[in-house]
Amino acid sequence: MNEKVTSPPAFDDASVELSRRRTGMSFQRTRMSADRTLMSVIRTSLSLISFGFTIFQFFQKLKESDVVTSSREPRDFGAALVWLGMGMLVLGIVFHVQFMVGLRKTRSEMTAQGLVHGDSHFPISLTLVAAILLFFVGVVALNYMFN
Repeated sequence: MNEKVTSPPAFDDASVELSRRRTGMSFQRTRMSADRTLMSVIRTSLSLISFGFTIFQFFQKLKESDVVTSSREPRDFGAALVWLGMGMLVLGIVFHVQFMVGLRKTRSEMTAQGLVHGDSHFPISLTLVAAILLFFVGVVALNYMFN
């Protein structure tokens, strides 16, 4: 038996370049998808935080006008919604950061292997900054509710 060893097919430079660019663009699409996921967490958290704070404010005003005698239960319910929104936000931030660290690591490995261009950078996500700022808004709301 005379087996012939064949080398892998040679690709022209244009097809390799196009493949590297497509792979690079897929990283960008994945990054934007992760941002959209965090934005949906932000929307839900913002709704919970603002609704909880609104419930607290509404019953606080009713107590000040002597319509209701106690506003403790509504305050606790409102605070629970704010805590829920903040907890959800923390989980979303942690997931986002873990995912982005893994994506950057994979991209760096592929760049080192020459499979993708490393020209474009991954700046910090503005969505992540907004999520962190919203978390501090929740802290301020809880501080106001309990002081």
